[in-house]
Amino acid sequence: MAARKKKTAKKATKKAKRAVSKAKKATKKTPKRGPKKAQKKTKAAAKKAPAPKKSARKTKGEGDYAASRAFLKDQSSFVGKNKAKISGLGKEAEKALEGPEGAELREAEAAAAARSRDTF
Repeated sequence: MAARKKKTAKKATKKAKRAVSKAKKATKKTPKRGPKKAQKKTKAAAKKAPAPKKSARKTKGEGDYAASRAFLKDQSSFVGKNKAKISGLGKEAEKALEGPEGAELREAEAAAAARSRDTF
């Protein structure tokens, strides 16, 4: 009940502020225009240096947002396309590890893990 009262109070406050700002805008007078030469001088003086552009999304830490989004999109599309095959693919991989090429696969896994920042 108290939360509802707070919300309505906030809405009323915002509405009142909007009404006040509209009233101020309506009562503002436009300055009288002088000679054109004087206007050009004031415009030149009033110009500021352009603000430096901010990049849309900055990379923070070691992550890269674009790469992360692409990876997640690829993963979800793979799962969506191969949902029925995933358990079979896992069984095939298990058989390959237990088969004659298992040692070679484990060496490749160890080499990849050595280059990785993560520890397994």
